[in-house]
Amino acid sequence: MAAEQPSSKGQAWFCTTGLPSDIVIEVEDMTFHLHKFPLMSKSRKLHQLITEQETNPTTSTTQRNDQQEPEEERDEIEEILCQISLLDFPGGSETFEMAAKFCYGVKVDLNSSIIAPLRCAGEFLEMTEEYSEDNLISKTERFFSHSVLKSLKESIKALKSCERVMALAESLGITERCIDSIASRASSADPALFGWPVSEAANENIKSSSNQALWNGIESAVRRKGGGARSNNADSWFEDLALLSLPLFKRLILAMKVRDLNPEIVESCLMYYAKKHIPGVSRLNRKPSSSSSSIASEGGQREVLETIVSNLPLHESSRSSTATRFLFGLLRTANILNAAEECRSTVEKKIGLQLEQATLDDLLIPSYSYLNETLYDVDCLERILGHFLDGLQEEGDVGEIEAGEDGGGSNVRSPSLMLVGKLIDGYLAEIASDANLKPDRFHNLAISLPEQARLFDDGLYRAVDVYLKAHPWISEAEREKICGVMDCQKLTLEACTHAAQNERLPLRAVVQVLFFEQLQLRHAIAGTLIAAEADPARPSMLRRREEEAEAEAEAGEEVEAGAMQEGSSNTWRAAVRENQVLRLDMDSMRTRVHQLERECSTMKKVIDKIDKEGPRGNNGGWRGSLTRRFGCKFKTQVCDSHEQTVVNARKGRQQQHHHHQQ
Repeated sequence: MAAEQPSSKGQAWFCTTGLPSDIVIEVEDMTFHLHKFPLMSKSRKLHQLITEQETNPTTSTTQRNDQQEPEEERDEIEEILCQISLLDFPGGSETFEMAAKFCYGVKVDLNSSIIAPLRCAGEFLEMTEEYSEDNLISKTERFFSHSVLKSLKESIKALKSCERVMALAESLGITERCIDSIASRASSADPALFGWPVSEAANENIKSSSNQALWNGIESAVRRKGGGARSNNADSWFEDLALLSLPLFKRLILAMKVRDLNPEIVESCLMYYAKKHIPGVSRLNRKPSSSSSSIASEGGQREVLETIVSNLPLHESSRSSTATRFLFGLLRTANILNAAEECRSTVEKKIGLQLEQATLDDLLIPSYSYLNETLYDVDCLERILGHFLDGLQEEGDVGEIEAGEDGGGSNVRSPSLMLVGKLIDGYLAEIASDANLKPDRFHNLAISLPEQARLFDDGLYRAVDVYLKAHPWISEAEREKICGVMDCQKLTLEACTHAAQNERLPLRAVVQVLFFEQLQLRHAIAGTLIAAEADPARPSMLRRREEEAEAEAEAGEEVEAGAMQEGSSNTWRAAVRENQVLRLDMDSMRTRVHQLERECSTMKKVIDKIDKEGPRGNNGGWRGSLTRRFGCKFKTQVCDSHEQTVVNARKGRQQQHHHHQQ
């Protein structure tokens, strides 16, 4: 067999058997010069068409001029006894070529990419087993059932090939059988294979740093040894799946859901399909890959996006950071493509249910609407945060925390709530520099989280400081309202020290900071002593140590009177010195407690006086008076949020005080 391309119209396919062709069959733009006998022996339909042509000869013979044509070309020009046109042949000229080869007895290598069109071609040409033994229909059916449907990957390829012959493939049940095979085999496949799309970001990071890994040879060796084959299998599986047309993909996802497939598998399929067909979903890959079928129209991208979102599992799904990042990519794309409100609301709700897995970069969603004055979409984040709090309320975390605090169990805190609290503090600090951000918007977002979300308010204080610095024109009342979002009692000593010298804070806020800083110092010094004396079940530590010292002194007197020669007087002297040190420590502690009480009382009077008179003079005057009055010397430091530095600072001051007394 050989194919020749004449210089005239279209393309021609000749059978080089040495015999002149006696039939011409046109399929699309290809002309096949064949022989009647092999075609009629295998195809009932061609037999009928050829018979009709012979009974009603309407074909014309080719015109030839023996005087003008060269002698060597005369054997290539023969009379055309009949001509048949198959314009609607399933699969086109390529499929008919394989069917023609089969009729001539040429071996055709079957595979999953051609099996569906070839099966439909056999049906169209009526190449049944009743008409001829071991015909095309039976051969393709055996291969389809025993080879294609037994493999997940091959079933996907066969389903893709059905797109070329969709109508006939549907009537023969080929499409439905492929979908059932994929759904059933995906449910029993190794779940580890489906983790690849979810961990795509990590793999891309590894690829980006592959040059560094190759220098030591360790990382590349681990990847080859650890899961190279499994990763390649997952790659090819999802690559084939992403090539499906949107209608077939919809039907496949629906079949997976009907079979109660693992939601993470369904989610992974949707994630990979979206990344292949919607440019910009992933920040790591803004351009569609060359192998993906790009969708040029905006409407097509919107349809794919809404399909992905409508089929995403809402509750039972992966809550990894990569899945959350993918959802934020969908939300940004939905805003750009102006998707339906229901679509965007669904994505926001799903993000809210796993907000603790997000990063600060994920939250910074630009404002794509001219109605928003701010640089970032604060309204969107408020809605997402509302969904997160609703989810906690449904799970009972917030209720248990509040009940625990009422019952004295204030140490119970939701880990996800703490993570989101730190995340929102960082977001507030990031958007605080936006000159168009109104004070009310900043205030409402800052107080939207419950009190249990923050162990310390250092991060919130940093956001307040940035906002006041970027908005120096706001009124004094608005400044006090902004500062009211933070609890001065939850500031660490470092944050208090920084705030006491912050000229941007209003007077009331600074006075509160100074007051609670002194209160922290008082509790740090006197807390241990008061707790020990208030416990009736045991004597105070000082009293017990005094009794031990007296007992040692009496024992020392007896030993000294009975055995002075053994040098036991050293024990007596040590006990006396220890007793004196203890008494000095106790006196110093009581003196310091009284001093702090007096300072606290004085500060209350100053606060009352400031409330009555209001701020007057410059800030340096009242700050200097407070510094001289309370003996506080401030030193600017960098404060950090959500770090337990108070306890360490207290321990350091207690040790320093103890060494000083000694």
